[in-house]
Amino acid sequence: MITKVNPYGSISLTNEYFSGLVAQAAKNCYGIAAMGQNTASGTVRSALRHGSLPQQGVTVEEENGALRIALHITVGYGLNIASITQSITHRVRDEVEHATGLKVFRVDVYVDDIVAG
Repeated sequence: MITKVNPYGSISLTNEYFSGLVAQAAKNCYGIAAMGQNTASGTVRSALRHGSLPQQGVTVEEENGALRIALHITVGYGLNIASITQSITHRVRDEVEHATGLKVFRVDVYVDDIVAG
């Protein structure tokens, strides 16, 4: 849970909210075949590292008042992975900053799989 304090009080945003927001922004980008970690070992590693299961392959952490977002995707075969990840990075950053007013300092996109389209 991430809490933002303003002169009127505090606002708490849950990890589920961020997961849904990031997933929706990323799914609107071209080339995404699926979201989420496909491997059991990746899910266990994330659960041990962050203390909970990632929602839809998305983890959001707060560091010094800014957000670090990591998301796991599957892309279609034959597509330019660099342009897909760049598009996702820009869109997710813009959507999260616009919706929450919080600064995003890093978006990490992990391509876990490539599927034939």
